Amino acid sequence: MKPFKAFRIHSEGGKIAARFEQLTLDDLAAGDVVIQVSHSSINYKDALAATGAGKILRRYPLVGGIDLAGVVESSADARFKPGEAVLVTGCGLSETHDGGYAGYARVPGDWVIPMPPGLDAPTAMGIGTAGFTAALAIHRMEQNGQSPQGGPVAVTGASGGVGSIAVDMLAGRGYKVVAVSGKKEAAAYLTALGAAEVLLRGELDLGSRPLENARFGGAIDNLGGDVLAWLTRCVDFWGSIASVGLAGGPELKTTVMPFILRGVALLGINSSATRREWRLAVWQRIATDLRPRHLARIVTRSIGFDELPAAFPPYLDGRVTGRTVVRIP
Repeated sequence: MKPFKAFRIHSEGGKIAARFEQLTLDDLAAGDVVIQVSHSSINYKDALAATGAGKILRRYPLVGGIDLAGVVESSADARFKPGEAVLVTGCGLSETHDGGYAGYARVPGDWVIPMPPGLDAPTAMGIGTAGFTAALAIHRMEQNGQSPQGGPVAVTGASGGVGSIAVDMLAGRGYKVVAVSGKKEAAAYLTALGAAEVLLRGELDLGSRPLENARFGGAIDNLGGDVLAWLTRCVDFWGSIASVGLAGGPELKTTVMPFILRGVALLGINSSATRREWRLAVWQRIATDLRPRHLARIVTRSIGFDELPAAFPPYLDGRVTGRTVVRIP
């Protein structure tokens, strides 16, 4: 096989250096399945990893990209045949294992998901880890008894990748969605995705009592910190809060009262270390009852591989709305 182009992240003298390189399969981490990658995506985590703004990689060097989709080139795992369309999200890509920003990837067979009927590579990467995280959050909440009859569901960080798809999926399932965003200009976008109400984060009265007036049946939270603490105080009886991010801070200062007096459940969502049977089930739901209805609005950019490095800084500055698909040549 000829050398292929890859976006590889190094640690040099204590500083992160990411650049395009020519690699061969021998340069990649071990795995049972070789995939010719056609598409990937950009997540906030990818921007942190590629710029060094966050400590994501646990060893160096590694190919970046926590998502990939393409076709099987070769497989030592009998479950997969050459030419089969597949995808991989999370599972240690661009953390401990070479990721999707390359012409080829080599991964363990248990990480590989057959492309669900009705999806293709660009659509799957438009959804990507962000959409999988949103769907996993809804899946876990509904396993815990969440339903549209339980009241409005708040989505914080609503204009980002996870938040946008969560708004769309929840509205499609019949929930009344209250989108919480720091971007006033995103209100029309969020309403178009299905939000019944848009709240500006800077105008929220977070209160300070152990329990505030119940105003939500549940929530998907991308922020953590003070906003997550507020959600615990104002979610109604037996509601679930799916904690998926910490853009607002990792600390949680609250009391046990919401949990023991209202039965509120706080569900941790780890989209990277999801059990395979859950991963398969959630991707099937993404292709069916949780399929985003407005993905063409959510995928606001499709970029070529060469454009990748310049696409990261806006994520760190909070200037990105929606999702970015990366085309791998």
